[in-house]
Amino acid sequence: MKMREAIVVGATGLVGSELIRQLCEREEYISVTALTRRKLDFQHEKLIERIVDFDELAASDIDFAHEVYCCLGTTIKKAGSKEVFEKVDVEYPLCVASLAKKRGIQHFIVISAMGANEKALAYYSRVKGKLEKELIDLHLPQLSIIRPSLLVGNRTEFRFGEKVGEWILKLLNPLMIGPLKKVRSISASQVALAMQVIALHGKKQKVAIYTSDQLLEKAWPPIEKKSEISSQDLFNWGKLTQDPPPLDEEIVFDKNKLNTK
Repeated sequence: MKMREAIVVGATGLVGSELIRQLCEREEYISVTALTRRKLDFQHEKLIERIVDFDELAASDIDFAHEVYCCLGTTIKKAGSKEVFEKVDVEYPLCVASLAKKRGIQHFIVISAMGANEKALAYYSRVKGKLEKELIDLHLPQLSIIRPSLLVGNRTEFRFGEKVGEWILKLLNPLMIGPLKKVRSISASQVALAMQVIALHGKKQKVAIYTSDQLLEKAWPPIEKKSEISSQDLFNWGKLTQDPPPLDEEIVFDKNKLNTK
């Protein structure tokens, strides 16, 4: 597989920070560019940090890459208002996707949410549904929409409601089978892994939506072991015990021919 370059947007979040770490460890990637509002805690020789103002994002902020991983997202509580929330969760991803398309980047992979629907009663689901629709309307070369259920992992901030839900789902996950698999909690590390598997080994669909149960099943394909060739097969030792074939007198080198006197 040819060496790849990736752009990660939202690298300080739960999934984004995990994705950055995993990408830098993959041998398929030679560079990983993080578009971020503040300096990252994580450092790596493959990692390129680009501090940007998403309100003034320009085409020059985005270099060519094979895929853009968009992990932008916040909460209304953290954003402070619905207006700021929609700016982070809708406007910024759309701006990045538009610039990526202009740059010729072929694959845009974005984290949405379970139950995203622009006509949903729940405000959060409605906003995520709006994002999905607007991205589809951009007619990107390839769009993969990631819909995880409740994300679990080590957050930098404590969210009481999500923590309670995480504890409850941890107990209920083993009981959730069949259609209920879609609501099982999922770790940020698994979502990050699934996004890479989709990028490197997924089907080349114009628009694809991955539900949480599908994300849980994503894994790296097994590495094919090269068959070992034994020394017996590599060299036919039996030839040494056979009589040598007769020489073709016509092609035997005659050193007397070198005598030019």
